[in-house]
Amino acid sequence: MKFTVEQSVLVDGVNWVSRSLSARPIKTELLGIVIDATGDQVYLSASDLETASKSHFHAEIKESGKVLVPGRLLAEISRSLPSKPISFVLEGTRVLVTCGSAKFTLPTLSVEEYPNLPELPDTTGVIASDVFAVAVAQVAIAAGRDDSLPTLTGVHIDVNAETVVLAATDRYRLAVREIEWDPTTPNFSTTALLRARTIAEAAKSLTGTKNVSVSFAPNTSNDRLAGFASNGKTMTSRMLDGTFPPYRHLLPQEVTTTAVIDVATLLDSVKRVALVTDKTVPLRLDFNNNSLSLEAGAGEEAQATEVIEILLTGEAISIAFNPTFLADGLNAVGTKFVQISFTGANKPAILMGKSDKDGALIENYRYLLMPMRYAS
Repeated sequence: MKFTVEQSVLVDGVNWVSRSLSARPIKTELLGIVIDATGDQVYLSASDLETASKSHFHAEIKESGKVLVPGRLLAEISRSLPSKPISFVLEGTRVLVTCGSAKFTLPTLSVEEYPNLPELPDTTGVIASDVFAVAVAQVAIAAGRDDSLPTLTGVHIDVNAETVVLAATDRYRLAVREIEWDPTTPNFSTTALLRARTIAEAAKSLTGTKNVSVSFAPNTSNDRLAGFASNGKTMTSRMLDGTFPPYRHLLPQEVTTTAVIDVATLLDSVKRVALVTDKTVPLRLDFNNNSLSLEAGAGEEAQATEVIEILLTGEAISIAFNPTFLADGLNAVGTKFVQISFTGANKPAILMGKSDKDGALIENYRYLLMPMRYAS
């Protein structure tokens, strides 16, 4: 194997596939990245057996070949090299990497012992990459982090014809985003549950392209796979087992109070007032007479209060939230104003975005937040 490639091209490809490297592999070979040089293309691949990432790029190939090298070491070396052509030469059981005056020698792992990676299912539909990235980020923020409850660590995807609904919950909040896509088959419908970390990294990394092709294996397939592809990069992931909890009934239909608030103002206030207490201790909010009073701390502990102007419609209400979860929701709506809708002090509130204070509600994203109990 012998080829030369530009540093920026190599880094882009290596960064993509290294996301699927196993942190605690069941076999040593899963620590590696496969480099396969053939024709005028170099193909890279890596996997942790749950996800598999591949990329390919043009290179000046003098000798074809296929090797397996330590993945994280390759990634660190690639990023550290100057922006010059990089040459790879296989010499026996070692790979010589040269860039200008810098030279590295990489050991090789047994490429014969590397598992066969799954193929990307046929394309199911196409989504604009920027829309996909924003939508996934808005939803993944609410996914659980507890691996003992795997179904809550995922993003639930519900496809119905030209509409895709993404949802995630950790039992304390729920985020739901609806987007449009271009399906390859009319009236196609399916559901999938994917790890939030996996889909979030894929969506974020593909924002430099125009569109993302999304693939779902048929429900009849033994391998419950989903995949993403764009401009020479692909990622396949096994779907999570289990059933995502029903959530649509949690979204309130009858609202007694709404508050329209400038997001930046509220976010700054939440961060300031929450400084005096632990991030898991409730932040108390009192909505009354077009003002919002925020309060944290009690008794002999440090305390903080702040009052900001809002536009209140309906009954006055006092409620408490986890300040971190509230801040996450305010950041996720992605608009200048937020409307918080209430059905009661002990019931979930809904955050939705508004571009203008008096403008229309943006209804394609909902962030539901459960209230917390606090000592009055």
